[in-house]
Amino acid sequence: MLDTDGRLAKRYKRLVVSHLSNAQVLAAGLHSLPALTQSFAATQAAWRFLNNENVTLPKLAGPLLSCARDDIPISCDRWLLVALDWTLLNFTKHVSKSDRIKLASVGALGYKLLTALAINDREGLPLAPLCLELHADNGVHSTRADKPLKMSSALDGLAPVMAHVCDAALGKKPVFIIDRDADSVGHYRHWSKEGRHFLIRADDNRLVLHEGKQRRLIDLVKPLKKNNEFSESRTVDFKGTPATQFTAETLVVLHRPARTHRQNRRTGKVTRTSISGIHLPLRLIISEIRDARGKVLTRWMLMSNLPAEVKAATISLWYFWRWRIESYHKLLKGAGQQVECWQQETPEAFARRLTVAAMACVLVWRLARDKTPRAAETRELLVRLSGRQIKRGKNRPGFTEPALLAGLGILVPMLLILEQYDPDELRRMARELLPLILPETNTPGP
Repeated sequence: MLDTDGRLAKRYKRLVVSHLSNAQVLAAGLHSLPALTQSFAATQAAWRFLNNENVTLPKLAGPLLSCARDDIPISCDRWLLVALDWTLLNFTKHVSKSDRIKLASVGALGYKLLTALAINDREGLPLAPLCLELHADNGVHSTRADKPLKMSSALDGLAPVMAHVCDAALGKKPVFIIDRDADSVGHYRHWSKEGRHFLIRADDNRLVLHEGKQRRLIDLVKPLKKNNEFSESRTVDFKGTPATQFTAETLVVLHRPARTHRQNRRTGKVTRTSISGIHLPLRLIISEIRDARGKVLTRWMLMSNLPAEVKAATISLWYFWRWRIESYHKLLKGAGQQVECWQQETPEAFARRLTVAAMACVLVWRLARDKTPRAAETRELLVRLSGRQIKRGKNRPGFTEPALLAGLGILVPMLLILEQYDPDELRRMARELLPLILPETNTPGP
């Protein structure tokens, strides 16, 4: 529960419940619950909550961290996987949002969201967002600070997020997993110096020292295959098709100077600096996903400073699970909450609503990974209520998170309606006004 006064805590709970549903592009606003007398009253109350300066982002993130502290000890074996990733939120047509920033696409405006997502090391299941940071023109709105933070480069901003996760006393050692955007010599050295464990996908053409010679990472693949260093790790599902993961490992050394590129957001001028540093030995894990004929479908060059006791096959699997954060961003965007259609005009209000919506996602994840028979029955009910067609298969769970969210969007209002109306009364209303919906119970058989 939100650590604040009773009135705000009650409003927070209602807002979380209002996000337990799939939003539509044309109706992405807050869903008013049937228990409230007027939808306008619900909208006003939500507006006051999201624009209340006493409702800070760290307070809103408190329930997320509490859920993580409860779930991590029972869901993780030894390590806590923390996927870090950015997603762009396009609001080019939302002219009322005055604090938009330029996005990657030419002429595109909006916000940039950084998420640190906790994933268990046993099954690769998402647990909770540990930190959310919304980059806007007036600063970074972060769940680790009461006020907007000063904008920095994307990679420079990762170190304080890592420190925040490590200081959160979550009970397991975090491993930070990041895509190729984080392949930076200077940051590898800095994170290692700070004692952070990381797993980063590197560029195929990165130059390293290998057995005393400078080589590109991609040039190490053939020698390792020639020496039969690749071993079969497991069968995986790659874009809906069964495939096999092969893994090889070798030791490399980062020896080249770091090169920084800093762009002034106002002028666009780029400053480049070359910085010498220590020779940093790292484990290189090469992971290949191959089809039944042996064709390489994708290859990852993974750099890590994890201890040798963590096997290469395990590390490659952990990176395979990184896609969970992309699924989370998808759940926030087109497959669930439709955040790019939200109408909040300030980044402060938008960031508060993002944090509330994150809690709704946590509740869905808890239901998704619950192994009790009652949870399985609940998931089946929610899929039926959602009306979604779900692919069936040996390794498929029989549900999707968007389907659970859509089912909850029907179940919760239905339960609230049943608190106000007797079921028999609802049947009478349906039969009188919509006679084709429900058949008469006393209709004789053929």
